[in-house]
This record gives sequence, structure tokens and C-alpha cells, in this order.
Amino acid sequence: MNPAEPLHRAPSPNRAASDAFWRRLHGAATEPYRAAGRFAWHFARGKLGRDPVFRSMLERGDFKSGGRIVDIGCGQGLLASLLYSGDMLARQGPWPAAWPPAPAPTAYVGIELMPRDVQRARASVGGLPLDSDFVCGDMRYTPLPPCDLVVILDVLHYVDRAAKDDLLGRVRDALRPHGRLQLRVGDMDDALGFRISQWVDKAVTWVRGHRAPPTWGRTVAQWSAALQGLGFRVHAVPMSAGTPFANVLLVADL
Repeated sequence: MNPAEPLHRAPSPNRAASDAFWRRLHGAATEPYRAAGRFAWHFARGKLGRDPVFRSMLERGDFKSGGRIVDIGCGQGLLASLLYSGDMLARQGPWPAAWPPAPAPTAYVGIELMPRDVQRARASVGGLPLDSDFVCGDMRYTPLPPCDLVVILDVLHYVDRAAKDDLLGRVRDALRPHGRLQLRVGDMDDALGFRISQWVDKAVTWVRGHRAPPTWGRTVAQWSAALQGLGFRVHAVPMSAGTPFANVLLVADL
């Protein structure tokens, strides 16, 4: 190595611009949570800032523009706030050149079991000029409206195999032609990463004021086989960058 050569290369212009835009988007998407209290705001900032899945889905273009999104296990509605804020920033100025076009959903439905999280979602995102609805209900029984995209992040391990398969079948039936499911799961093939993610998940659930239920996992191969059996085309994307977890995002298209 040339002694005069810097040890760390400067980020490319596209990367630097994307990072700067993401900081703006992070601030805009978390600001509404001030209305729901300090916990909601700090949780939103931490979750959006540290979990790679949100930025990755935007950078990859996983959201189709337009259509109705159903977010199962939506928590306090972070995805709704992120998509709304992204649409608003895209209207106000340049969207990162390295990213696919900004998604602009026409409607959003969030389904969440925990009443406190639904209250936080309604107190923050519910005040935005977005066609949104937050339903407090159990994903195993709550009806799913016709939609173009279903997002399920880190919640299917809370239900047993029969309930998993039943919900995935109902998701398939709710999706319109050419619809998409984005499902993040823990890969049991990575035993250590899976155990760490389950431990952290239980700790976060307790901090949020909820009792941690039992969990049931699967390998990515088993998840993919179940989805393919329902007629989905499945692409697996590693989704643990910067974390010790074993998370994988399954992008499943009809």
C-alpha cells in the first residue's frame, strides 16, 4: 500500500447523497411520534435508525408505487410514517438518483395485536394526511382487505405452524394479481443468530410493556417451500447487516 494513500476511501457521491437523504427521511418519519410521547419517539428513532430492513426496502425498490398496503404486526406504524414521509420529500426535492422511484401508496392498513402500540400509531401517524387505518386485532383472525402488498416483519414466529400456514394462505387470497408479500423471518439454520434475535425480541417486547409469548421458528428453506406451495415466486435477501441476528427478507411475488 502506498503510505500516502488514505486508509479509508471517501464514500462515492451517490452513497454520500443517499446517506444524507436517509438522515432527512429518518428525521421526517420519526418526528410525528413526538405527539405520542417520549417513548414512542425514542423507539421510532432507534428502530428506524438501527434496523436495516426499512432503508433496504426503499433502496431495492421493493415497494410498488400506488396500491393498498397491509402491514401485519405494524406496531406503532413506522412503515406508514416512513412511506408517507418519503413521498412528501420526493415531492419537495430530489430523490436519491441511486434509488428506484419513491413509492406512493394510495392506502395503508396496519394490523396490530397490542392496544398500546395501536394507540401510539393513531396518536402520531393517524394525524398525517394519509389514507390509513390501524386495526387492533389478532393476525390469526383479523380479516385482510384486498391489497397489492402485504408486509410482515418479525411476527410470524409468534404463532404455531398451522396458524402460520393459515395466515399465509389468507395473505395469498387477499393479494390482487401480481401482488407481493414481504416477509422477514429468522433463519433457524443460523442457530446462534436465531437464538440472539429471539432473546432480543423478548427483551424488547418486555420493555414495550407486553408479555413475550412462546415462539416457533423455521429455516429459510422451509419458509420458501411453504410460500412456493401457495404459488409465490420467492427471493431471499439477507437482512441482518450490522446486527448479530439471523434475519432474512423473503420477497414473494404472485
